Amino acid sequence: MNHNRPHLRVGVLFGGRSGEHEVSLASARNVMDALRKAGHTVVPMGITPQGHWLTTGDPLALLTGETTAASPTPVTLNGHHAEEEDRAAWALLPQTSKEAPLPTIDLIFPVLHGPYGEDGTVQGLLEMANLPYVGSGVLASAVAMDKAIAKQLFAQVGLRQAPYTVVMRQAWQSGPDSILVKIEREFAYPVFVKPANLGSSVGVSKAHDRSELSTAVTLASRYDRKILVEMAVPNAREIEVSVLGNDEPIVSVPGEIVPGREFYDYAAKYLDDSSQLLIPAPIDAALTAEVQAMARLAYQTVDGAGLARVDFLLDDANQTVYLNEINTMPGFTRISMYPKLWEASGISYPDLVNRLLELALERHADRLQNLTSREG
Repeated sequence: MNHNRPHLRVGVLFGGRSGEHEVSLASARNVMDALRKAGHTVVPMGITPQGHWLTTGDPLALLTGETTAASPTPVTLNGHHAEEEDRAAWALLPQTSKEAPLPTIDLIFPVLHGPYGEDGTVQGLLEMANLPYVGSGVLASAVAMDKAIAKQLFAQVGLRQAPYTVVMRQAWQSGPDSILVKIEREFAYPVFVKPANLGSSVGVSKAHDRSELSTAVTLASRYDRKILVEMAVPNAREIEVSVLGNDEPIVSVPGEIVPGREFYDYAAKYLDDSSQLLIPAPIDAALTAEVQAMARLAYQTVDGAGLARVDFLLDDANQTVYLNEINTMPGFTRISMYPKLWEASGISYPDLVNRLLELALERHADRLQNLTSREG
C-alpha cells in the first residue's frame, strides 16, 4: 500500500432508505470528522428516507433536522479520467443548467447501513459508474446482508453456527398458527427472531414463549419478507472482531459486549451507555486464535473487501464459539466496536479511514485489469 497518502476528495454517502437511517447519520458524522482530520476534502451526500439525494447546503444538518431545506437536488454522475494521477475523477452534476457542477470526487465512502446501501444496491450503482468506493462489492454486500443466504455459505465451509430456520412473511400471514407449531417443534425457548436483511438489531426480539414469539415474528415481518428464527445459545457471551483488507485481510483483537439489557438490542447499541465494551475480550489465547481464524474464513467466504465486523456467540459453559453474522459496513459511531477494536490493535481512527481509502483505490485498480471486450 502507498503510505505517501494524497489528499482526496471523498464523497460520503449517508442516510438512505433503511430502518438504519439514523444510525447511518451518526456514523457519517464521525467518518467525515476523521476524513477532514486526515487532510481529505469531504463532499457530503445525503439520501433521504424517500430516496432523494441531497448534495447542496448541509445534507447532514438537513437529515438530522438541525435545519430546514429546499427541495432535493436531482444529480447525475459524470466521469472523466485524470491522466496525471492515473485514476478516474468524478463530478456530481445537478440536472439543471442554473446550478454549477458540484466538486470533483475521487472515490465514495458509502456510510450506509442496511437495505439500499449495505446490500449491494448502491455498490452496483457505483460499479456501473466505474467509481472507486470503500467496502465490499456487490456480491459480498448482498450475501452478508441476507443472513439466511450467508448462513448457507458458512455451513458449506464448516463454520459452526447456532441452529436456525427461515420463515417467509407470506407464509406467516397465511398461517401463523402452523408456523408457531413448527418453530416450537424444532426449538426450545428462548429463541431470537430477526429480519434476514437488516442490521443494528432493528426488528430483533428474544422470545420466551408462544405469545412473545408471535409478536416477534410479526415485528420482524414489518422489515423484511424473510424472517430468521435462531436457537438462543445458552450462557452466551457476545464476542466481536474487526476485519480490514482485501485479498489478505487482517483481524483485530476480539472484544466482548456485556449488554446493559437482556441482549444487545438497538437501544443498547445506540441510545444508552449501559452496555460495557471489554477490549480486549477476556478470553484465552486459544479462543482468540479460533475466533480470528473463523472471522477471516467468513470474510473470505463472502469475498469481503475493505472492512467488516464479524460477530460471535460464545457458550461460556463449554467454551464453544458460534459464528453469528458478518457486517460489511459496521457502525462508526462513538461507541461502535469496529474502530474501537482497531484502536486497541494499534490502528488509530484517522489511520483507519486512510487505510480504507487506500483499500478502495487498490480494489478499483484491480478491477480495472478485467477485460471488458473480447480480444482476438
